[in-house]
Amino acid sequence: MARVRCLGHEPVTVPELNGRTVEPDEVVEVPDDRFEAYVCQTANWESVEEPGSKKKTAARPQKDEG
Repeated sequence: MARVRCLGHEPVTVPELNGRTVEPDEVVEVPDDRFEAYVCQTANWESVEEPGSKKKTAARPQKDEG
C-alpha cells in the first residue's frame, strides 16, 4: 500500500478509508490503485511512499563472529 500525508490544517473524515478521521500531518496508507486520487490534490495530500515501494526497515545488527 502507498502512503500519503495530510496537509490540511484541520482533521478530515475520509469515507474511502472507512470513514476514518485523519489528523493534520498524519501519514496514512491508501490503496495503490487510489494513490493518484490523493496526490493530485496537492493542497490536501503529499506522497510519502509511492505504490509498489518497499517499506524501509531498520538494519539488523550483524552478529559478531568472534
